[in-house]
Amino acid sequence: MQAHVKASPLLLAFLLCLAGAGAASAQPATAPLTPLPGQELLPPALNAHTTIEFTTSAGTLRMEVYPAAAPNAVQRFVELVESGFYDGTPISRVVPGFVAQFGINWREPHKAWEDKPFDDDPSLFMLTRGTLAFAKSGPDSNSTQVFINYDDNSHLTARMYNFTAFGRVVQGMEVVDSFVEVGEPGLGLDQDRLWKDGEAYLLELTVKPTMILAAKVVR
Repeated sequence: MQAHVKASPLLLAFLLCLAGAGAASAQPATAPLTPLPGQELLPPALNAHTTIEFTTSAGTLRMEVYPAAAPNAVQRFVELVESGFYDGTPISRVVPGFVAQFGINWREPHKAWEDKPFDDDPSLFMLTRGTLAFAKSGPDSNSTQVFINYDDNSHLTARMYNFTAFGRVVQGMEVVDSFVEVGEPGLGLDQDRLWKDGEAYLLELTVKPTMILAAKVVR
């Protein structure tokens, strides 16, 4: 697996966004997620959710994930949280105005999740500020990495990308805004090195990333 392979589609989309490709649309406060334009009648009602709490070195945030929005993504995310996968891992990519990305754990037995992709869900909701989606390198290649949107990145739901909103930050978005920008601009830390021996790699860094100290399901 090449370094940053999971981030490369997002980097392309970031460049498109800088060129003005992103659509601007506010998320209604009353709706958990906003249906994509033209699909208002298709998305299911998001009546059930699971709340996830992340304690990070920058502060605490809470997220709600909605099984009806993206069942495959929510099932995997909750499994990873409950297994302790995200504990002690870095926010490995921070692109202000675009996304913050996390989800690499080089320790055993967690590392095995890297090679356990799951199938895409249909993309039915906008990727507005604070929403969550899995990072991937192509169709059905989602595994462990998740990004939080800093802005409206709904152009990433286009068929050529098909990134799918499965939840959103409901408390602590100011914590997400304070995540440390590390590594190569736009790319973040070297993913191959993190997967191979993240502990040693992090010790080498002059600028340390924000760390996820613990993640848990709270209800």
